[in-house]
Amino acid sequence: MSDERIEDDNGLRPGEQAAPLPSSPDAGLFFIGVIRTPWTARAECPKRGSPDGPICSIIVEERWRAALTGLAEHRRLQVLYWMHRARRDLVLQLPFRTGQLTGSFALRSPVRPNPIASSIVDVVAIEETTIKVRGLDCLDGTPLIDLKPDRTSSTT
Repeated sequence: MSDERIEDDNGLRPGEQAAPLPSSPDAGLFFIGVIRTPWTARAECPKRGSPDGPICSIIVEERWRAALTGLAEHRRLQVLYWMHRARRDLVLQLPFRTGQLTGSFALRSPVRPNPIASSIVDVVAIEETTIKVRGLDCLDGTPLIDLKPDRTSSTT
């Protein structure tokens, strides 16, 4: 590994910049479930999900069961999730892929002020409040924010 890739005591690579976070959040949200994947470390996780990837489970809390009504009519879903283990204060990042300093909003990195991610996934099966999908790219135990049908995926 070259010296440009070495992180300092704060986990920053050369040239990266962190910003102070606000003292309190502006809004709240409800996690509606949890995502189960085979990946437990960021280094294992694919950069983008693949329709050929492993089957993962989206487990929706029982209280939201009625919200799943009609979901089986869609072959693909947009999954919004909270990257709960991501750092939130970097404004400049040094991606390994390019080696060039880049603003957080110009990257798909999980490191951002609000670590919200979105994936379009293929639905494999729906069993009770568990949705089996392919195409996710998140860590096991990731909190689920929302589900939306992909507008081009209706089976009817």
